Amino acid sequence: MNFDEFLKLTSKVKNIKLPAESSHFKMVPPFRRDLMEKQKEAIKKAKRAGVLALFYPDTSKQTKLVLILRKTYHGVHSAQVAFPGGKLEKQDISLEAAALRETFEEVGVLIKTIEVIRKLSQVYIPPSNFYVQPFLGITKHVPIFNKQEDEVESIIEVDLQHLLDDSILVTRKVSTSYSEEVEVPAFQLNGHVVWGATAMMISEIKDLLKPHI
Repeated sequence: MNFDEFLKLTSKVKNIKLPAESSHFKMVPPFRRDLMEKQKEAIKKAKRAGVLALFYPDTSKQTKLVLILRKTYHGVHSAQVAFPGGKLEKQDISLEAAALRETFEEVGVLIKTIEVIRKLSQVYIPPSNFYVQPFLGITKHVPIFNKQEDEVESIIEVDLQHLLDDSILVTRKVSTSYSEEVEVPAFQLNGHVVWGATAMMISEIKDLLKPHI
């Protein structure tokens, strides 16, 4: 999709009701739905984080979304695909500020070039005990990415048309904190399997945008 057309689309989705759990549930295994109900108390004490779903034009003015592949390390989110973002720090005045700061740190997009369109629905991540606030944002400039070498393995640029294609929905067996190996719904994006919280957020973005395209 041409980025100018996408800009017109963002004005339509600024204030409409979010699909929230109806979108999230599409991307979780059945047992996770039961756990989500039981996690309401845990959420009250969870750490907070902000992430950014950043859309932008490429050099041919087609709309892209940036994701990151995290480095392999000893931790629950090792080698997973995610949105740029991170935990709320003392210097952050809000979760939005945290998402913007971390986006600059992780992929190098200048904060002053980013316009936050709206909040998306929050997602709780039990293994790391984070309650994550996603934001939908745009930059009207073709970004010059600069990845954070110690945390980001690679930057993934996803074409919007590919993101909206229903054929990217797959089922894969992955290792989770609940089970050594479990079958989960996932998205196949640019050769990467995207599951868990990031897939839940992407599902909401797809459901938010598709009715208006």
